[in-house]
Amino acid sequence: MILYLDASALVKRYIAEPGSRQVAEGIAAAEVVGTSLISRAETAAALAKAVRVEALSREEAASVLQVFRSEWASLVRVQASETLVARADDLAWELGLRGYDAVHLASALVWQDGMDEAVTVATFDRQLWDAAAQQGLVPFPDDLAALVEGWR
Repeated sequence: MILYLDASALVKRYIAEPGSRQVAEGIAAAEVVGTSLISRAETAAALAKAVRVEALSREEAASVLQVFRSEWASLVRVQASETLVARADDLAWELGLRGYDAVHLASALVWQDGMDEAVTVATFDRQLWDAAAQQGLVPFPDDLAALVEGWR
């Protein structure tokens, strides 16, 4: 499996929260794991938010950020080129996606085009999950709605 992680999935690798187990299993099963270049800033921002909402201490978050940064090079990083952002522009408009979600979707699609085989998109954002399936990507986890319902 070729696994693309959006930021909502990538963060679950570093912060224990609902969905972390599924992300760990997906990564373990993947032949290759990648994400968009923008995930670096999104992940750091999510860790900073975890400190603000007191989900992690500043020291815990700094330690996790250091681990994330050390593992960053092991991920395939889809570059945010002008062509990719133009594709994201179209996807945002056509599908009503938020900006970075459109960039993630465009990144996964560009990666799939380049690999010439199916890319599985891990996301915990329902709108992006649906859009990925609609665009011919394999959404992960298999049944996001049931999973989220089980967390309530």
